[in-house]
Amino acid sequence: MLEQPGFGRRLRQLRLQQGKTQAELTGPGMSSAYLSRLESGARFPTQRAVDYLAERLGIPAEIFTERIEDDLSDIVATLASRPDSERDAEMRDLLADALARATDADPSTRWQALALLAQLHASLGEFPEEWDVLESLNRLSKELDRPALQVYAKQRVARCARSRGDMELARRAVRESLELGDHYRVRVPAADLLRSRLLLVSAEAELGNVAEAMRLSLDTLEALPSERGALTAEAYWTAATVSTRQGNTEAARRYLDKAIDALDSREDITLWMRLRLGAASLCLQSLPPRLEHAQALLSAVEPVLDFAGPPRHRQEFLFLRAQLAFQCGDSDLAAELAAEAEEGLQLFTFRDRIRFRILQEMLAAHAGDMHAVARLNELATEVQRTQMPELAAEVWRAATECAVKTFLPTL
Repeated sequence: MLEQPGFGRRLRQLRLQQGKTQAELTGPGMSSAYLSRLESGARFPTQRAVDYLAERLGIPAEIFTERIEDDLSDIVATLASRPDSERDAEMRDLLADALARATDADPSTRWQALALLAQLHASLGEFPEEWDVLESLNRLSKELDRPALQVYAKQRVARCARSRGDMELARRAVRESLELGDHYRVRVPAADLLRSRLLLVSAEAELGNVAEAMRLSLDTLEALPSERGALTAEAYWTAATVSTRQGNTEAARRYLDKAIDALDSREDITLWMRLRLGAASLCLQSLPPRLEHAQALLSAVEPVLDFAGPPRHRQEFLFLRAQLAFQCGDSDLAAELAAEAEEGLQLFTFRDRIRFRILQEMLAAHAGDMHAVARLNELATEVQRTQMPELAAEVWRAATECAVKTFLPTL
């Protein structure tokens, strides 16, 4: 009889190398529950199960008996080739397990594995776990003494800190990445330095330094090497976000149009979707809101949600549709969509979780909950302590609006 958990580990590795799901291996005599227990090592395989799985995978059954240690580089290559829509918890577990066992792996391979594992945690909204991996990545980057890797690691630390709502740490990490880039300019790609500058723009804007954020954003736009591509799209999108915070609706609209025009869906479908979701969010935040444009952007994204992009995009889409429905006066639809979006709330960044709470409380107030205003005031006080004044101001505005509608309905 084959040993466990070695058999399950080998089976999962072979299945993922062929890009197959568990469902594609099930059939008569092989339920999904039994297959899952085999892969987890909870059940020992029968010879019949081994023969069946070998046939479904198109491999000799003897391969399962070979005592082959997992090669971390092979696993990294296999998982890195999978599209964003397939980057799930199963891939995360496989890579984490391989990393834990590959104690003598080549440092460069280990760096690639840690970087990929951090990406997997981020796509699943597991920001504390991502943070733990990034600490290891940051240390290894420093040990390898390769500035480009150090800049990348600090960029990822900044992004994760931003997602968790720690904007001071995000700003500090991105400033460190820029200092490294300036010191080792020849050895760090120019595109990485520009992305660091965009992260700094975002951090300054969140911390309330909107004028400084706009200055940095304009400097970055001037330094763009091309009028098209992912980096250009990100730069214009960032400028649109800062313009929205300034209340400059016309400038925000121009930058958004340029961001969307800069990237074709065939170049980067995930970023293409993210741009439109972000643009729809900015349209809803505009004063007055651009509801028709937000609807058009969401309609463009909807057909590709099921086969492209990480799971977080679907939850963001549902949240944005809920916001749109509420602003259009359809509270019932908004509540229904919000309940669906809440199932993936752990995927949201700190900012989006706060904005989701705002929507929930506004829906509660609309339904007659007299305590919704008090909860919004408490939330605004909590957000103020994070040193994110723009976000805190948004919560205070929502609390005021709810108070007017709840306690002064005749005005």
